[in-house]
Amino acid sequence: MHARIVTSKPPGCRGEDIKHPLMPTRNLRPRLRRRTSNTPPASFSAAAESYSQSGVDAEHALKRLSRFPISLHCWQGDDVTGFESRDSSLGGGIAVTGSHPGKARNPQELREDLDAALALIPGRHRLNLHAIYGEFDGCNIDRNAIEPRHFQGWLDWAQSRRLALDFNPTFFSHPLAESGWTLAHRDRAIRDFWVEHGRRCREIAAFFGRRQGTPSVNNVWIPDGSKDSPADRWAPRRRLEDSLDRVFASKFPHPHLLDAVEPKLFGLGSESYVAGSYDFYATYALRRKIALCLDLGHFHPTEEVFDKISALAPHLPALLLHVSRGVRWDSDHVVLLNDPLLAVAREVVRAAERHTIVLGLDYFDGSIHRVSAWVLGARNLLKALLIALLDPRARIEACENASDLTGRLFWQEAARTLPWSWVWDEYCRRHNVPLDRDWIQTARAHETSVLPRRI
Repeated sequence: MHARIVTSKPPGCRGEDIKHPLMPTRNLRPRLRRRTSNTPPASFSAAAESYSQSGVDAEHALKRLSRFPISLHCWQGDDVTGFESRDSSLGGGIAVTGSHPGKARNPQELREDLDAALALIPGRHRLNLHAIYGEFDGCNIDRNAIEPRHFQGWLDWAQSRRLALDFNPTFFSHPLAESGWTLAHRDRAIRDFWVEHGRRCREIAAFFGRRQGTPSVNNVWIPDGSKDSPADRWAPRRRLEDSLDRVFASKFPHPHLLDAVEPKLFGLGSESYVAGSYDFYATYALRRKIALCLDLGHFHPTEEVFDKISALAPHLPALLLHVSRGVRWDSDHVVLLNDPLLAVAREVVRAAERHTIVLGLDYFDGSIHRVSAWVLGARNLLKALLIALLDPRARIEACENASDLTGRLFWQEAARTLPWSWVWDEYCRRHNVPLDRDWIQTARAHETSVLPRRI
């Protein structure tokens, strides 16, 4: 699925009107409640005037922001536990810390929490499911036997809320993944088990895409690697390549399914070697013509992920970003509105004018109210995108093209103090969600009234 753009202006003009290829079709778009007043508050009018003096159309920025759907990650709601009948500990180099009370214990409670989070996040968004979140009715359905019917309840819920679903195979927290190896395992039988799991997950994602009228993104991440230096770095990658080729052998229509693969620098138990490294998956995605997933927490702490976007996006059918926050060697903290996120947002906004950029969240924090974690991360990502859309880019680039490096630096710094927060408040008002200073009250009400019933 290639990038698409809907605009009445030639490509490259400022303020292009982007139609995101993963935005829901008409029947999936939620109806916004009408505001009590159609008159923008004085703060927004003042902000719009300030931006206008810098050559930026604040109204158009709000319109463009509404065209960036974010895929919320279901696994934040229950600390990556899932709903399989077996009792299996979290594995695959993943660990969740914290014991905040009241985590979701079943699909109904998880959907209840997602409803609470989505009510506080402005815009139209998506939900990202892992394979372990099927509704198996207490039956021991192994992962090489899952079917679309095990996720029909999720699809019904999503369609009733005009949401679209994305998907992920789960290559961890399973007896056949305890060794730390799945698709690259030495044992052919174990590889076959995980290949079949991968195949079935693509079928489920394509089922979602066919029913919801927008492609479902199916993202493959595996934990395979070695704690200490392996004797052979070649053989696991050749096995992985063969397994992936078999997973992706079946063809599905592009309007139904968007495949992606996700690299990682290291994980717990794979500190010295990861078969699915960045270099491996970047070249594999290019060869197979599938999407590459860049998780912001899956690289070295000093590596600048934002700089990869312009290098990769032109050569791939799509680029998937899992927005997370690394802290030292831990990769999955709640997203903050910090400089690394702002840098990524600027590149995303620029790339989205010509290429398919898909955005999702990926973190899990069990030490705080889990609904608030969703809301904080999603709102911060949306704020970063808005700030990027409000950049006086035309003036900055004009200075650069004129070799006026002083002017370029001036406008880059001047943009920091423009009143973007008043524009953000207006975006929240138009989508009928609380402002930043108010939403915590609603989240606290959920925390105090809903969660105690689960203890």
